[in-house]
Amino acid sequence: MIGAVLAGGRGRRFGGNKLLFRIDGKPLVLYAVEALEATKEIDGIVLVASPENAERLKKFGYEVIVDELMVGPIGGIYTALSLDDAFVVAGDMPLIVPEFVDYIIREFRKSGKAVCVPRWSNGYIEPLHAAYSERFRKILEEQIKSGDYMIRKAIERVDTCYLPIEELPERWRKSFFNVNRKEDLRKLTYTSF
Repeated sequence: MIGAVLAGGRGRRFGGNKLLFRIDGKPLVLYAVEALEATKEIDGIVLVASPENAERLKKFGYEVIVDELMVGPIGGIYTALSLDDAFVVAGDMPLIVPEFVDYIIREFRKSGKAVCVPRWSNGYIEPLHAAYSERFRKILEEQIKSGDYMIRKAIERVDTCYLPIEELPERWRKSFFNVNRKEDLRKLTYTSF
């Protein structure tokens, strides 16, 4: 299974290319990459980039594939699944817990289902911290062709392994934190990393 880091956002709310914004001397995107590197269940890492980010991201030494669709996360997941089964995260998630990633991948493999995604008790899912089967790509393709870019709807169309978040260790929840605006950086402390 590959670890796919979605790196296609334009950073409008952030006010610039947030993925290359340095936090404690390191570009934001590398926090997600390094967390996936620390897992036991991921065999390799790929950056799924927008056409404008692709060249800049190649300097980090990881495989970069371009999401030509540019229809949001659904397009990035679709692009990643052209390579293999994938554990997908967003490049703006600096607090990913490797142990949690490994847990999700193991549950995904045990379930044999097309998707394994954490879900809150209110029904909200975390599709950018989830495992996807390569066979799920066909469902994504159908949905993208229909013009519906909501990843949740595609997930609801298949037999999905849902992981109840409230039943998991609370310390894993920081994995879901993402940086959308510069104000979000204030929520981070050096001890968070």
